Amino acid sequence: MSVSTEITIATAISGGNVILLGILTYVWIQNYRKFRTPLVLGLLTFSLVFMCENLVAIYFFFAEEMFYGYEQRVQQVVLVLRTLQFVALFALTYVTLK
Repeated sequence: MSVSTEITIATAISGGNVILLGILTYVWIQNYRKFRTPLVLGLLTFSLVFMCENLVAIYFFFAEEMFYGYEQRVQQVVLVLRTLQFVALFALTYVTLK
């Protein structure tokens, strides 16, 4: 069985999420070195954990194709959730860089 279009797109979006989280991690590391506040440390922890989650998702998209099953509906929901995550991370990255 080949990978569906939805899962291929979801994988690409997860890759975009990892890039955005990498940018946020870099900014928050710089901020933590400067300010040393618990809030920035919490944001840094958030980005690292979320990055791990997206990397694991990418692994499952490629290595464990059966994880999302053959159900088209499940694959569509995964795509929608990854897209919503990307939109949220894009907004967070945008305001962080401003």
